[in-house]
Amino acid sequence: MRASSALSKFFRVAGLATAVAFAAIPGMSQATDYPSKPIKIVVPYAPGGAVDIVTRLVAQKMGETLKQSIIIDNRPGGATNIGMDIVARAPADGYTLLTSSNSLASNASLFKNLNFDPAKDLIPVGAIGYAPLVVVVPASSEFKALPDLIAYGKANPDKLTYGTAGNGSSGHLASELLKSEGKFEALHVPYKGGAPAITDMLGGRISFMAINPVEAIPHIKAGKMTALAVLDNKPSALLPGVPTIASLGLPNAAASVWWGLCAPKGTPADVVATLNAALQKALADSAVQTRLSELGAVTTPGSAADFGAFVQAETVKWSRVIQSANIKAD
Repeated sequence: MRASSALSKFFRVAGLATAVAFAAIPGMSQATDYPSKPIKIVVPYAPGGAVDIVTRLVAQKMGETLKQSIIIDNRPGGATNIGMDIVARAPADGYTLLTSSNSLASNASLFKNLNFDPAKDLIPVGAIGYAPLVVVVPASSEFKALPDLIAYGKANPDKLTYGTAGNGSSGHLASELLKSEGKFEALHVPYKGGAPAITDMLGGRISFMAINPVEAIPHIKAGKMTALAVLDNKPSALLPGVPTIASLGLPNAAASVWWGLCAPKGTPADVVATLNAALQKALADSAVQTRLSELGAVTTPGSAADFGAFVQAETVKWSRVIQSANIKAD
């Protein structure tokens, strides 16, 4: 009788009973109730940097759509492994997210004893965008075009040097890929951060760098730095007239810094869909697009599956570069 009464109640109050039924199924959530509290996005970088700025910009608009506060939690250190580990271990309920970047695709190859598996313990929510790296030289350099630099590196395998923010950084991987595709030689000079590397390059102590356009543009405008190529197949609006790497015959040398949102493994699919929808709305906002373009970024709207496929492709691409160049993390 008790079961019959419960069944009768189910039909009389269908909506409530359906929600209860779905809540009882492992891995399911009540989409109408999510989010019911503030969401935290872990940024594995220090405040004020490009990744932090991009995250805060997108998070503000997502919060408006979701009608909840989104808190930014900066957890720099460990080549982003600290932040990624925090999210990988967080409850899979949609309330702890990660702003992922290139390291999501490269750290498994760079670090052999991670406490988490980037490919298994973090799932994609959606891509935010990317900024193609730019090959630059000091204004005093004899090289005025990338083919000239490559030709010199082929003829003088022990003369060229390039600076980066450190072993395994995006600039390091991009430069090694450029060397491989261009079939020339250059010595890697790692620094503890991008700023000292740029200072030495401007002083003529290293030959070239592959860096974020935002870092390069002030020096280019000041006449202290020359851009030889944008490492993309599309021209940069911020660097008109600078050739793309594809136009120079090296399309496979394209490299960028990119960002996206991830969640812990096991986060319900409907929660991921809700977050992705809010992200798409944020990326479609004209103010967000304008600010990102000022940072040299191109938005990349799409589904969680789209972002997952992109990360998989990047993981394969950069693991090959890391293995071929025998790159080790600091």
